[in-house]
Amino acid sequence: MKKNASFFIAIRYLWGRAHEGGRYLRGAAAGIAVSLVPIIVTLIVADGMIRGITDRYIELGTGHLQIHDYSGTGNEETVIEKILELDGIRGVWPEQRGMGIIAGKTGRTGVTVRSIESSFWTDPSSAQFLRIIDGVQKPDTDRDVVLGETLASDIGVQTGDTVRLMTVRTDDNGRMIPRSASFTVRGIISCGYNELDALWCIISREGGKRILSSEQSPSSFIVKIDDPYRKADDTSWELFSTLGIGYSVYTWKDMLRSQYSSYESTRQLLLFIMALIVVVAAVNVSSATSMLVLERQKDIAVLKVSGAGIKGVTEVFIWGSFLTGLVGSVIGIFTGLLIGSNINFLIRSLEKSLSFFSGLFSGGEVRILDPGFYLETIPIIIDWTSVILIGIFAIICSVISSWIPALRAGKLKPVDLLRKT
Repeated sequence: MKKNASFFIAIRYLWGRAHEGGRYLRGAAAGIAVSLVPIIVTLIVADGMIRGITDRYIELGTGHLQIHDYSGTGNEETVIEKILELDGIRGVWPEQRGMGIIAGKTGRTGVTVRSIESSFWTDPSSAQFLRIIDGVQKPDTDRDVVLGETLASDIGVQTGDTVRLMTVRTDDNGRMIPRSASFTVRGIISCGYNELDALWCIISREGGKRILSSEQSPSSFIVKIDDPYRKADDTSWELFSTLGIGYSVYTWKDMLRSQYSSYESTRQLLLFIMALIVVVAAVNVSSATSMLVLERQKDIAVLKVSGAGIKGVTEVFIWGSFLTGLVGSVIGIFTGLLIGSNINFLIRSLEKSLSFFSGLFSGGEVRILDPGFYLETIPIIIDWTSVILIGIFAIICSVISSWIPALRAGKLKPVDLLRKT
């Protein structure tokens, strides 16, 4: 029997009438489709959350690379000129970062004090993630401070209020001495991620020199490049070769290693759990193939009498399971992509609906994604390689699960089949 014949017979079984056995394969295809929807949605949401949080960290926090000067020369302009001579460098900003305690009207808390050139906050790659809640985006004088939205709320201050910022310095005898200064809140900003908004206390370079000590808050250079996800390691080596001994270069992967690894591990675990659902759905293809063999015993007998061998009959049902997995994968992936691409709209709509019904009873607002732990808006990231691999995985599982019943069908004897029918 020709291979084309096996393929077209399998198509006939899949799209044939329900009483001819097609209902079994179509039911199995529907099961595959339903199992793929959550895994595709999970993939889009997980990748979007990881990419969204990582982008905010590397564009607003660590930078793509950081350079620490241990040479003791202290010539920032010369270092910046050397860095900018390399290809693919988008910008360099000297920064002094330290820890402190900030006190407002209603409370005090620990903060990360960032003293960096103001142009860093107006750089397009930084500005795209920043939202001005009130006031200005960057401090203008050495007495100005810009706070994260969550931080400002925690200490109860608004634009125009005065805050006290306390840091420490080391005297000649090595003792830690507190240093306190007053700042006026000139702006409140948000990056859409609570964890960063709760820590940011941004001052000018002049303000940093006034309140931050070089011993407790060393300076560094924040570098941004064209492609931080693929070229960070290569650029790091070029920078190290250019600057020479006395400078340490760290990529964002080095600085966020534990956090990024945690995100990736969670993503892989979620996908593994969802993959088990696909495996379970693929088992239904085996059951559907077995039922189809029982329904089409007369066809198998005719094929055997017509000269079809074990391989030819087996191929009919293997093709049937393949087409079942293919149809289920296409429908499931398309549906998952459709839902995943509109996940923000669906979440907002569901929150409004649940809040409405909750208001009828308890009056509380329902938030599915708490902005204290998640992004306010999930970026839509579609990893097409992973999507295709998931589809292939579903098809392979369908074929493997139906292999035994298909092989049994090929070994059936035509005399026994005709006698039963």
